[in-house]
Order: sequence, then C-alpha cells, then structure tokens
Amino acid sequence: MDLDALASARHDDWQRLDVLSKTRRLDGREADELIERYQGVASDLSLVQATVGSTALGDRLSVGLARARLRFTGTPENPLRIFTRFAVVDLPAALYRVRWLTLAVAVVTVVVAGLYAWWIGSDPRVLATLGDEAEMQLLADEGFVAYYSENPAASFAGSVWTNNAWIAAQCVAFGITGLWVPVVILQNAQNLGITAAIMFAYDEADTFFLYITPHGLLELTCVFVAAAAGLRIFWAWVAPGPRPRGVALAQDARALFTVAIGLVFFLFVSGLIEAFVTPAPWPWPVKIGIGVAAFAGFLAYMLVLGRRAYRAGATGDVAEFDAGATRIVAG
Repeated sequence: MDLDALASARHDDWQRLDVLSKTRRLDGREADELIERYQGVASDLSLVQATVGSTALGDRLSVGLARARLRFTGTPENPLRIFTRFAVVDLPAALYRVRWLTLAVAVVTVVVAGLYAWWIGSDPRVLATLGDEAEMQLLADEGFVAYYSENPAASFAGSVWTNNAWIAAQCVAFGITGLWVPVVILQNAQNLGITAAIMFAYDEADTFFLYITPHGLLELTCVFVAAAAGLRIFWAWVAPGPRPRGVALAQDARALFTVAIGLVFFLFVSGLIEAFVTPAPWPWPVKIGIGVAAFAGFLAYMLVLGRRAYRAGATGDVAEFDAGATRIVAG
C-alpha cells in the first residue's frame, strides 16, 4: 500500500475529524458529521494496520480517533448544568412553541363549558337528569366547598398533583392518535360546565368562582398546554412539511415530551395552592392574589423566557444544545 497516496487522498477527511473533535459545541448536523467521519477514519486505520502493521501514520490516526471518541463517549455532563439548561432553555422554548395552540384549547374549553352550563341552567328538565334535587342542593351548599378540606392537606395535594400530572402525561403521550386529546378536553369542559350549572342553579355562582380561581388558573392552563403539546405531535405526523414523516414525528415528540416533564413542577405548585390556599380561612383577595401571581409567573416563564430561548434557536429538544442556547445559560 502507498501510504503517501492514501494520506494525500484522505487528508481533508482526517483534518475535518480533528476540527470537529476540538470544536467546543456541536449542533445536531455537526454531531452527525463527527460520527460519520469517525467511522471513515476508523476504516482507514483498519486498512493501514491490516496492510502494513504499526506505522507513524497509524499512530496518528489512532490518536485522532481517540479524541473524537471522547466527544460521544466521554464524561457525562455536569448534572447541575443539565438541569439549568432544561429549566432555562429547553422547557420554556417547548412551552413557547405551543402558545397559540394552548390559547385555542383554552378558548374551546371555556366555550364548551359555557354552552353546557347555559343548556343545563336554561332547562329544568335537563338539570333534573343530573341527579336527585336534594343531592344537588347538598352539593351546592356543602359538597363543593367540603371537597377542598375533607382530607388532610398534604395527602390531598399529593392526590391532586399525581392525578393532574397523569392527565397531562396522557395528553402528550397519546396525542399522536388525534383522538385522545379532544376526548380529554371535551370531558374536562363538560364536567366544568355541569358543576357550574348546578352551582348557578342553587345561587352559588360566587362560591364556584371563588373556590376554583386560586388554583384553577394555573391548573387548567397546565392541562391546556399538555393538550396543545399532544395535538402538535399529532400534527407533526399528519403534516410533516419538508421533513420526512418519521423525522418530524421523532423531533417534535422528543421536544414536546419536555413539556410533560416540566408540567410536573407547575402542577405540583397548583396542587399546593388547591390544598393549602383554596380552603384556607384567609381573605379571598389574598387567596385569589396568590393564584393570579402563580399564573402570571407561569405566563412570564412561557412567553418571556420562552420567546428568548426560542429566538436563540432552541426548540425544546433536550438532545439539542446549540450556541444560541449556550448564550442563554451563560447569561
């Protein structure tokens, strides 16, 4: 084998592998290229060793391959840095991507719930089909309020949190079906409208809004976001655009599963508010103010920080960490 001829023919590929190995940050395309170049140089080294044995050229290729291999098999990234990137870049960017779809889901929910409440409240015959009058009176007078304090606050918060987190995870995981999310949203709107109709019918409209507002603003918004993420995954499968269908589905699903993970925290906050603030013997302006503050904080995180991360190039995909995202974490 003519080693000089091989070195001349493959010099550019070997040099490119060295450059990629020394690059501080690689985007997705460069990471793929690194692996591709690594495989090519590994084949060259195998050919050299099989043909002429140990040589200076082979040793140099071995060193280059070892450096490249460390880029994708090296020491794991610092856990604190991973968490910071997730909280400051990946999650807000993913939330920002579904902002308009979240608004659409919220509008549909409110409209459907309002129609149910109006339909039931305007026709006593429909109201009568919901149950015995004494039972509905008891629900309006005592049951609705008692629900928030009939169990210890800590266990109630845990129960509400896990239930809502499970619903949010289902919306994202089964969103690809195109059916699961509409069913969940319509059921949620129906239950909300029926409860409102009963409370309105027995002159407890103020109780309904007072008790649902502190935690409901954040809790319902989280459900809307999860539903929007699920629908976005479904749409990536239906209309992938210029990307291959499988690639579009994989990229959007991976990015939007970030939403399911992040919503666990926000639903935990809403669960704490529902268990410890909503039934508390405090003035209603204080309790509603806490709920509004939590809701406003979520919107700022989603729209302000999310917009910044998204414009810097982040998509919410935890597998990506480009230079723009690096600048956000670095401050």
